[in-house]
Amino acid sequence: MLISELAKRSGASNHALRHYEKLGLIKAERSAGGYREFSESVVREVTFIVMGRRIGFSLKEIALWLPAYRSGRLTAEQMIDALQERIALIDTQIAQQRLQRGQLVAHIAWFKKRARRQRAASASAPAASWPSTRKIPR
Repeated sequence: MLISELAKRSGASNHALRHYEKLGLIKAERSAGGYREFSESVVREVTFIVMGRRIGFSLKEIALWLPAYRSGRLTAEQMIDALQERIALIDTQIAQQRLQRGQLVAHIAWFKKRARRQRAASASAPAASWPSTRKIPR
């Protein structure tokens, strides 16, 4: 099948498929006209890659699992472990983001308090009078 059909069936873009091929994640034969031709089994492999990317795995991580996936040796337990590790990483990132958000909220409160003090100080200060236009004798 040509790259356009593989893209439709797998949900990956033509650009992504070319990138996967360049990285050695998938293989294509070349037709006499130089077009990429993919075997039916590549649909399954690209679907695995696309799903892995959608849930946040890097192409490097996916490349480590791909040989076992292709050969049918990748077990459900191995994938469950990998998914649980990914969840733990995401939980850590969420905690870090919440901490950072709290710091941002605290900074906003500090700036608002400072602005209120500045407004109050300028409101209680005597109003500046306009400079006089008369000449001051020497």
